[in-house]
Amino acid sequence: MASTAATLPPISSLSVIDDGTLGSVLDALFEPSADLHALAIPGIRGAPNFTSYASLIKNVGDSMSQLAQSSADPDARAKLHGILGSHPRLGEKKVESAQSRAEQAHLNASSGGSAEKEEEAAKLKALNEEYEARFPGLRYVVFVNGRSRPAVMQNMRERIDRGDIRAEEQEAIQAMVDIAIDRAKKLQAIS
Repeated sequence: MASTAATLPPISSLSVIDDGTLGSVLDALFEPSADLHALAIPGIRGAPNFTSYASLIKNVGDSMSQLAQSSADPDARAKLHGILGSHPRLGEKKVESAQSRAEQAHLNASSGGSAEKEEEAAKLKALNEEYEARFPGLRYVVFVNGRSRPAVMQNMRERIDRGDIRAEEQEAIQAMVDIAIDRAKKLQAIS
């Protein structure tokens, strides 16, 4: 499990560190996912040295987008959905990733009384369930970035109503990239 106190190794060392350490770097930036490791580690090993974590993250995002373009290959879609589904549900009480716990703390600390918080939590839980029923295999992923719970729930409602799984895949990929860049900055790794 990653820690918010984690640091990232120098970007120049990624081509020579072992796969386990590289997997831990990916876990800290994205979320723990065997599918992400299988997709990204060979690409990182085969790429020229990255000059920044931002370039590494963009490369991983591009690899996920290539999976999304493989509409005829069900295995590629399953891998993509495995990666996108590695993010915890918004509002979940039990979140494994320390980064996700910290990111969701603001979202889960809504203003109002206990009954109001419980009502909002129940609405968010229902939206998560509706989203996952509408888009089987996906989780709603968004870069919260300080937005309020009502603003996030409105975005979720709009995306459910749009009903376009391909657009959802692209939005989730972009959100994962944005989240990873933010995490890298917080881990003082963007150069």
